[in-house]
Amino acid sequence: MHMTTPKTDIGAPDGTNASLTQAISPDGRPLPGKVYTIAARCGAAVRLKRGELLTIINPSGHQVCDFWAFSEDNLAEHLSMAHIHTSLGSIFPKSGDTLVSNLRRPMLTLTEDTSPGVHDTVIASCDNARYRELGCIEYHDNCADNLRMSLIAIGLRAPHIPAPFNIWMNVPLAPDGTTRFEPPISAAGDRISLRAENDLIAAMSSCPQDMTPVNGVGVSPTILQFSVARG
Repeated sequence: MHMTTPKTDIGAPDGTNASLTQAISPDGRPLPGKVYTIAARCGAAVRLKRGELLTIINPSGHQVCDFWAFSEDNLAEHLSMAHIHTSLGSIFPKSGDTLVSNLRRPMLTLTEDTSPGVHDTVIASCDNARYRELGCIEYHDNCADNLRMSLIAIGLRAPHIPAPFNIWMNVPLAPDGTTRFEPPISAAGDRISLRAENDLIAAMSSCPQDMTPVNGVGVSPTILQFSVARG
């Protein structure tokens, strides 16, 4: 088992990729209606004003999106899967549900989901330590670093790495509590829309996982797309 030295700077990535240099704009503000592409294995951050609608698109159907949100005026407040479980009484958010922060305040409302609704709120984002557990010796792109780099790219720093909302990730939960990783059941072109209930910074990672079937079998991690509509 690989032992990992605790990070002294949570916001510093363990490696780099295009997430660090391909911000949608210097401050992360989007052009309304423009469709942005998140490169395969990379991440992007976007600033959302209250009432704006973020739509994330899965062009291939098999690509998982790790998703986070932070309060714009206090990055210590973030979308919290544990608090969502309590608020919803479920581990499966669905259309119409409001997703809350670690302060139990509304952050986003899930307004549309064209997929069968299979997403994950249990599994941590992949990171360099996870890939070392899976046998990697060299650095492997990962969602935790994509979050760090996407925030750095718009002039911010991640104070922590919250558990993500793993959109389209298929992790069946057995009655005995065990989990397993399965390919997504979403289809090409599926989308999910989230309305900001406060001013937020949202971050998305086109998950680089290629050592388990979470991004499909016999395919490689690929792009995601997103757009923002004014409220």
